[in-house]
Amino acid sequence: MIRLIARHWWVHLVRGVLAILFGLAALFWPGITVGVLVLLFGAYVLVEGALALASGFRSRGEPGWWILLLEGLAGVIVAACAFAWPLITAQVLLVLIALWALVTGILETAAALRLRKEIEGEWVLAVIGVLSMLIGLFILINPAAGVLVVVWAIGLYAILFGALMVLLGVKVKRLGAA
Repeated sequence: MIRLIARHWWVHLVRGVLAILFGLAALFWPGITVGVLVLLFGAYVLVEGALALASGFRSRGEPGWWILLLEGLAGVIVAACAFAWPLITAQVLLVLIALWALVTGILETAAALRLRKEIEGEWVLAVIGVLSMLIGLFILINPAAGVLVVVWAIGLYAILFGALMVLLGVKVKRLGAA
């Protein structure tokens, strides 16, 4: 699995940068309408999912390739829902985000568990997975929280997720060069 991740180190880097940009936008423009948030979220999840899918397809047959495939598929499906039904999505956006965060968190944690025998520092991916699950649970448990609080939580999560993905990308690039 280390070859799989090391070969596509740049995907983690791009995913991380996109997450950071999305998070900064959510923090600096919290007053954006829910409709714009739906479109931004849909675009982010579509690109993030497409990158994970591409990485999964390119690595078909290698151990753990299906984890990337499932993570990417989850992102693309959630994005398709956001674009197809923006008004309905606006009403259920929090639930979609929560479920997406839970699914990707579980899959990222599973990938970290597979990697623990192959590399040191797999904790980065495990932390990403746990953070994803925690934000998903937070959103599900607190649906009545103000939109501002949720937008800030999503923004902070995206920035932290992005920073850890950038760290992972840099770390596995070094491993691939070694």
